[in-house]
Amino acid sequence: MDPKRLSSSSQQQVMLRKKGSICGFTIVTGGAARLVFGYDSYGNTCGQRNELIEGVRLSGLDHTDRKFVFFLDPCNIDIVQRKIKSVALCVSLCPAEELQTYQDLKRFAMVNGSELCSYELAAHKYPGLPERIDKCPKLPVPPSKPLPVFNRCTPVDVSCYAKFAEAVVTFVGDSSVLHRLIAGVAASKEIIIGLCVLALALSMILMVIIRYISAVLVWILTSLVVLGSLAGTGVLWWLYIDHRLYGNDTSPKLPKEAKEEMKAELSADSGQALLVYAVSASVFTIILLLLMLFMRKRVALTIALFHVAGKVFIHLPLLTLQPFVTFLALLLFWIYWILVLLFLGTSGNPEQNEETGLTEFRLTGPLQYLTWYHAVGLVWISEFILACQQMTVAGAVVTYYFTRDKNRLPVTPILSSVLRLVRYHLGTVAKGSFIITLVKIPRLILMYIHNQLKGRENVCARLLLKTCICCLWCLEKCLNYLNQNAYAATAINSTSFCTSARDAFVILVENALRVATINAIGDFVLFLAKILIMTSTAFAGVLLLNYQRDYTEWLLPLIIVCLFSFLVAHCFLSIFEIVVDVLFLCFAIDTKYNDGTPGKEFFMDKALMEFVESSRRLGRAAERGRSRVKEAVSEGAEMKPMAPGTSSA
Repeated sequence: MDPKRLSSSSQQQVMLRKKGSICGFTIVTGGAARLVFGYDSYGNTCGQRNELIEGVRLSGLDHTDRKFVFFLDPCNIDIVQRKIKSVALCVSLCPAEELQTYQDLKRFAMVNGSELCSYELAAHKYPGLPERIDKCPKLPVPPSKPLPVFNRCTPVDVSCYAKFAEAVVTFVGDSSVLHRLIAGVAASKEIIIGLCVLALALSMILMVIIRYISAVLVWILTSLVVLGSLAGTGVLWWLYIDHRLYGNDTSPKLPKEAKEEMKAELSADSGQALLVYAVSASVFTIILLLLMLFMRKRVALTIALFHVAGKVFIHLPLLTLQPFVTFLALLLFWIYWILVLLFLGTSGNPEQNEETGLTEFRLTGPLQYLTWYHAVGLVWISEFILACQQMTVAGAVVTYYFTRDKNRLPVTPILSSVLRLVRYHLGTVAKGSFIITLVKIPRLILMYIHNQLKGRENVCARLLLKTCICCLWCLEKCLNYLNQNAYAATAINSTSFCTSARDAFVILVENALRVATINAIGDFVLFLAKILIMTSTAFAGVLLLNYQRDYTEWLLPLIIVCLFSFLVAHCFLSIFEIVVDVLFLCFAIDTKYNDGTPGKEFFMDKALMEFVESSRRLGRAAERGRSRVKEAVSEGAEMKPMAPGTSSA
């Protein structure tokens, strides 16, 4: 095996091993067990025999028969710290019915063997003990059921958790409006699910339809942009000329002299503003026309690439499943990440809170930075999963492009691409995603600082922060695009990440105008396609929700449908965009090393071949024109000695 490939693969193994070590640490130190089984306010894990904790009273108890966590005051919630500020006990049974008096607590303990007051209190003395107010649950005790996995006694009536809802939906001033919105979602859940499926189907259909309407769509959009620019510029100049010739008497009724003076000032300001607008629009229109003039040939390349991309999806229909696979992988990782984060929250050394007297587990020393390391892993591995999708798509598209006979494509080119990724290119993907992480984390930190200092920083600091955030965002986008092309170059040449990134960068620089055209026109077309899917789904939603006469109930369902439809369209059309970019890189490499002569035949599709032949015909015509001009000039130079009066006797 290639040492470079082995090194890359080992780097990915190191990354995953470090992420797994955090989970292993929480399991070994008991954090995972404390989260799953629960623990009381004295450091005892429920359902287990515990060891004595020095300095903590009521620790080291045997809770083998007490498997559930019970809170004396489950509704005492600290919204800032996101936890329940209540004494927790391990009990053998959660109260299934409401307990209204201390006599009920005694009866429940004697019948079921589950003591709901502090451990040092005897169950048969509950009603007469003076400590019952502080060390017994707050009355009335609501009925509760244990959670399926985490063994916490949770009240059946969750109305006491309304504080969380109030904190989340503080933008709703009237609670009745919130209830009506939620009721609208509940009543329309079948329609919402159906509209989400409709958005999914429209996205998949549109990727194929673009192949047949790409030429018409691209030229209509470019024509509309040019005509809109010309019309806007003409209107601005017309307004300016009209203002200079006739003025605009809209001033209020004032004395004649004051009115004339105000009119003159307003006229001068308005005329100057209109002149600036008209000149700016003219400059923009001229630049746009020049760009269209010089890039008109390259627009044809964008159309051809869209056409071929549609063929790719016909030959490789499983590409449409990539968003589902990527989403499933991200979902599973995010669930794992949240679980490990919760494990970390219950790991560490036991410490007693001086204010409440409750025992909490906290990481101290260097281990307290494990949470930050875990957060970095969230960004890195999320980017790694997205990069795996790009590499998989790139490998399948490269296989399609460089197979001359499309009928002889591998049975499962996407599966073959996945196997090559796992066997050879995991390290390449890890490097690319790590570079994005190095840029994204500083940007997220600066965004956090900017939000924390909002309203307290001066103008210069705010401008500097926003500038840095914007620059890092632009750098991240550029690196994302370069990484994507580096993955395609890796799929073509099987080279390392750095070599592939260099080769891809050289190709992109050599075809800078083509890249600009494809990105500008292609991205705009795909953005309009996303808007089309979202608006079509929203229109269908309006028709389906029309029977609900209370129009305020439309709001939340339509917002959910629009957001989901745009997200689905973005996921699917992003795959289409990746296919177009990989096809362009393959096309650029194909034209660089092949010229269509025997032994150097092109690999490209017929549509791209027609574009190349058209470009060559135009190039030969231009070359013949230049050669004729040179011949005419040379003939004129030879005839000069034959001019009258210049011959010798």
